[in-house]
Amino acid sequence: MQYGRLGTTGLEISRLCIGCMSFGNPNRGDHSWALDEEASRPLIRRAIEAGVNFFDTANVYSDGSSEEVVGRALKDFSRREEVVIATKVNGRMRPGPNGAGLSRRHILEQINASLARLGTDHVDLYQIHRWDPHTPIEETLEALHDVVRMVKARYIGASSMFAWQFAKALFLQERHGWARFVSMQDHLNLLYREEEREMLPLCVDQGIGVLPWSPLARGRLARDPGAVTSRESSDAVTARLYADESDADRQIIDAVGSVAARHGAQRAQVALAWVRQKAPVSAPIIGATSLAQLDAGLSSLDLTLDAEDMKLLEAGYRAKPVLGHQ
Repeated sequence: MQYGRLGTTGLEISRLCIGCMSFGNPNRGDHSWALDEEASRPLIRRAIEAGVNFFDTANVYSDGSSEEVVGRALKDFSRREEVVIATKVNGRMRPGPNGAGLSRRHILEQINASLARLGTDHVDLYQIHRWDPHTPIEETLEALHDVVRMVKARYIGASSMFAWQFAKALFLQERHGWARFVSMQDHLNLLYREEEREMLPLCVDQGIGVLPWSPLARGRLARDPGAVTSRESSDAVTARLYADESDADRQIIDAVGSVAARHGAQRAQVALAWVRQKAPVSAPIIGATSLAQLDAGLSSLDLTLDAEDMKLLEAGYRAKPVLGHQ
């Protein structure tokens, strides 16, 4: 396993992060395609045995059951000091007032709930799961600062938003002496590269570690154009992000196939290697629902793309509307 630092922090993480949206009770929340606990545990164990130490979940995944499944598996297969646990807050956890968002009340309530489900007294990285336009950002940032002061989170991070919003948050944190965001979990893959315009340069400038989600474009970069999986047919987020496959998308997917053939590699390995080599990416977040998918992700660390590969993969890209902030 390869390890690096999360941005400019001293935190050492594996160069791949396991995204835990795939683990949880498929009968809770809106992730009917998720693996139940019995099916999830072999994947988590394989990742740990391969040296992965970084696991990312969220309170909203399968209505909290992802945190429960992941927490129990990490306790059984590793020691707490050996793993880096990340979770997120913002999504709706119950109907009615104060059941979602980034208010002080919701953040302080949900960090306690997440810790209870995970079976730990702290998380290593606590992230806001998108921007909350209904709560003053100062309220959110001060609450996160207090979570760090209470030693319930070691570091804090953010997820998909506009670069101006992230810059504003970083400015306010510095101005008030609040705990600073150290990471940005954003939407980045060969089919969606809009983050390269402003967010990635901002993160380079500010020493922020980038943790791309959906590095395989919900699997589209790992299979032939037009192929559809059971997750894609039932996942509303996939439909929103990748509703139509354009000619440019097909050209990129074909290029992934060509580069994979050149290296004797799988498509997923190529797509992940491209993301991993983009500055300032600390670790792509990979989801897996089978050991074969997990092994493909792990083996991507052995693949390094050269300038010719990168040029071929990037040549077909065309600008797209901003996607993934909601």
